[in-house]
Amino acid sequence: MPASSGGSRRSETDAAGFTASPQFAEALQQIVVDLVELHLQGKQAHWNLVGHNFRDLHLQLDQIVDDARESADTIAERMRALATVPDGRSDTVAATTTLPAFPAGEVNVSAVVDLVTTRLRTTVDTLRTHHDRIDNEDPSTADLLHAIIDCLEKHAWMVSAENRSV
Repeated sequence: MPASSGGSRRSETDAAGFTASPQFAEALQQIVVDLVELHLQGKQAHWNLVGHNFRDLHLQLDQIVDDARESADTIAERMRALATVPDGRSDTVAATTTLPAFPAGEVNVSAVVDLVTTRLRTTVDTLRTHHDRIDNEDPSTADLLHAIIDCLEKHAWMVSAENRSV
């Protein structure tokens, strides 16, 4: 006879899974909104960039846009896995983002460097603001936030270096 593991069978209702609290869901929603807005503003900058070092920043903006879009998707899908509903509609994003508005029209490289750096840092601030609550409720979701913070902070460093000199 095999050794007993000491466990007992659970009922079907015991396996309902983790469900996010309303505060947890609101925090993830804000993160999704700011990531979607970062993606949109990054694309706006990409399309309307002009000036010296255009090509390098143009290509770098594509990477930022891709990472922001993928990160928004990761968090939105995590929300669905935790029985909550993300809202990425344009009206919702425009009404609830914490990112500053991006200027219309052509923008020179130096200004875009500063604008994008600010938006990256603002998005990271949103992630960090909600991190502890999320970590207390679900460390697995906090691990996703860690990866996004690392990615966006690296982009902020690399973009901001364009306007720095020693």
